[in-house]
Amino acid sequence: MASLVVEKNEKNEKLVNVLSITIPLAVAVLIGVRTKIDLGSWTKILPHVIGVLNTTTSITLIIGYIFIKNSNIKWHQKMMSLSFIQGSLFLVLYILYHISNPSTPFEGEGIIRPVYYFLLLSHIGLSISVVWFVLRAMYYALSNQIDLHKKIVKFTFPMWLYVSVTGVIVYLMISPYYK
Repeated sequence: MASLVVEKNEKNEKLVNVLSITIPLAVAVLIGVRTKIDLGSWTKILPHVIGVLNTTTSITLIIGYIFIKNSNIKWHQKMMSLSFIQGSLFLVLYILYHISNPSTPFEGEGIIRPVYYFLLLSHIGLSISVVWFVLRAMYYALSNQIDLHKKIVKFTFPMWLYVSVTGVIVYLMISPYYK
C-alpha cells in the first residue's frame, strides 16, 4: 500500500472543515427527502451490508489501535485507512438505502424500546460530530503532523469506535423488522 502524503496548508485545513459540515448536512437532506427514488429491490439488502461494514469497521479500528500500541505504524496506517474506506462506503450505501426505502419502524416493546432509542440517538448524534474528528485525524496523519494527530485521536478513536459498535447493535435490534 503506497503512502499518500497531503500537503500541510491552509487550503487543505479549510477543505477538511467544509467537508465536515457538508457531509452531515448532505446526508440529512438526502435522507429527509420524502419521495423515494426507485433504485430497485436490490437496495433491500443494504441494511445487512451496512451492518457487516459497521462490524468490520469496529474490528479494523480495534486492530489498528492494537498495532499502534505495539509501535507497528505501517499496519496501523493500513487498518485505519481500511476503516476510513469502510466508513466512506458505509456512508454511500446508507444514503442509497434511505433515499430509496422508507424508514423501518422499531417494533420492540418494554425496556428494550428506550434502550434502542438511546443507542440510536447517541449513535446518530456522535456520527455527525465524528466526521470532523475523523477527517482531521486523517489529514494530520497524511500531512505528517503526528503530534496533532496523536492529540486528536484521543477523542476520535473512542467516538468512532462507539459510533461503529452502536451501529452494529442498533442494526441487530432493528433487523427483525426489515421487510
